Amino acid sequence: MLKKLQQNTFLAGSMVYLVSNIIYALIPFALLPVFTRYLSPEEYGEVAMFQVLLGGLTAFIGLSLQGAAGRKFYDRGLTDDDLSEFIGSCFQILLTTSVVALIILIGLGDQLSVLIGLDHNWILLAIMATASSIVVRIRLSQWQVRKKAKNYGMMQIFQSFLDIALSVVFVVVFSHGAGGRISGHVIAVGLVALLAVWLLKRDGLLRLMVWKPTYIIEALRIGVPLIPHVGGMFLLASVDRFVINAHLGLAQAGIYMVAAQFAMALALLFDAINKAYVPWLFERLKRDDKQEKQQIVWFTYAWYLLILCGAGLTFLIGPWLVTFVAGEEYSRAGDLIAWLALGQVFGGMYLMVTNFIFFSKRTGLLSLVTISSGLINVVLMLLLVGQFGLEGAAYAFCISMAIRFVLTWWVANKRHPMPWFAFNRF
Repeated sequence: MLKKLQQNTFLAGSMVYLVSNIIYALIPFALLPVFTRYLSPEEYGEVAMFQVLLGGLTAFIGLSLQGAAGRKFYDRGLTDDDLSEFIGSCFQILLTTSVVALIILIGLGDQLSVLIGLDHNWILLAIMATASSIVVRIRLSQWQVRKKAKNYGMMQIFQSFLDIALSVVFVVVFSHGAGGRISGHVIAVGLVALLAVWLLKRDGLLRLMVWKPTYIIEALRIGVPLIPHVGGMFLLASVDRFVINAHLGLAQAGIYMVAAQFAMALALLFDAINKAYVPWLFERLKRDDKQEKQQIVWFTYAWYLLILCGAGLTFLIGPWLVTFVAGEEYSRAGDLIAWLALGQVFGGMYLMVTNFIFFSKRTGLLSLVTISSGLINVVLMLLLVGQFGLEGAAYAFCISMAIRFVLTWWVANKRHPMPWFAFNRF
């Protein structure tokens, strides 16, 4: 009976995360035909470059603080006061990294503006947007570890709705172009961050006026080794737009971004399932039961088979779907969707094994794998974009995501061994 209840809890949590992530993705996806008709490919390229900047800043401002706060919840003997002080220490780190980033970008703003084709003011606003997104993620992570999927989903959907609503007003009503889309995002995430702070305080999970050097050091020990990891994620997920902009121009970067947004639907699906899966998995890893470990392995293999089969469908319907939704001006994106989707499938496979590394708290090798994969992506992109154009960027992404998955699987088995190849024992 207990086992059945636990399975139902996992399925219910997965469905809530899945539905909320679908709505979270569907709101901007449903308005994609609007933005592609009010924004030129060049303006879409500017939005893409802003997102690239956000990805780069996340590695150095965020320091994976939401992951550190979520992992702290599972420490033995932890009290509510301990956790609230730990989260307060994470906020202190976030404030420090944001100020440092602001000083650096004020000094380098003009050069960076020319390099990536963004207004200097947008570059500075990216710091506020990045810090705000980390605050929101800390709030979400505390709901995730407590299996409060409904709360998680409601905030996620609210942020997406607010983001798109403001963007529509600025882009469609006031005709502010790319600046309207960027402003909508910055204002939305800033307002939701204020709400997240209030909710953390209300639930007794945030004490800002504390000084706990041991907690600061603990959070940094988890987060600093992950800087290369997050940086590698940036190189895998965002640097393609930078390379395309540099070699093919902003218009081509905008077209690529549309294809990437379609493929991102798969990433949101995998993320939804993983969010429900992590608490379920960590509870079983903590029990260290041999039979449960074998069940986890079989579940993982079945999931891999399912999503690989699903990836094949995008080669059949992807080009038609992109043209139908985005319009003929962006039909070129249809040639990229299948390879980008396959890359996201490898990303979904990666999520299933990286959880074991985070449970072990030994994340150093993970950072090495991710930054190595990211650098491979950059090298492949530079080689293949020149030869194959936009398709070369999609090929590079897919290959690099596959390499990251295989290497991460190897590291996961080193950090937390599982019976991956003990087939005779099942």
